[in-house]
Amino acid sequence: MVASVIALAPATWMHMVADSRVTTVAQVPAQEVAVVFGAGLWQGRPTAYLAHRLDAAAELYRTGKVKVVLVTGDNSRVEYDEPDAMRTYLTKRGVPDGRIVSDYAGFDTWDSCVRAKKIFGVDRAVLVTQGFHIRRALTLCRSAGVDSYGIGVAEPRDATWYYGGAREMLAAGKAALDVALEPDPQFLGAKEKGVQEALAPIGP
Repeated sequence: MVASVIALAPATWMHMVADSRVTTVAQVPAQEVAVVFGAGLWQGRPTAYLAHRLDAAAELYRTGKVKVVLVTGDNSRVEYDEPDAMRTYLTKRGVPDGRIVSDYAGFDTWDSCVRAKKIFGVDRAVLVTQGFHIRRALTLCRSAGVDSYGIGVAEPRDATWYYGGAREMLAAGKAALDVALEPDPQFLGAKEKGVQEALAPIGP
């Protein structure tokens, strides 16, 4: 029983921190930036789960809830480029290329949150991911200094959904360590002005 309580403690903690910040595209308060986390590619294109995240981000932009979309994902190999695939998907759905900013070193949720704050200067954002992941994303980004609301994209209860939910139970422990130890991302690098430039008024 004690072991079960300890194992569930990180997930319980994340619910306590994040539940009040989980909302919908229609109800989320307007923010300048949306952050979309990578969720894999299939034959160079976003997986269904990643496409659904991007659809929600595109709707946030179309409805004026955000002005810029920061896409953060894995580009650790030449042949694997999540941010560029995400950018292509968004532009095809009406988000101007100049309103999309790419983070090529978002290797996990903590890295994406820390880089959003330290590299891209994001202080407030709407986070977009699946429902089973949104509380961890919110907890980590808020711990990294990004005041956030979260959109938990709904999915059918298929095998991928159950796998994602089970994986989150394990990832909660790592999240607690990340918050406690505040490790640097795998790659930090120099500050970038992409978000500030994308937010600048567009000339005539």
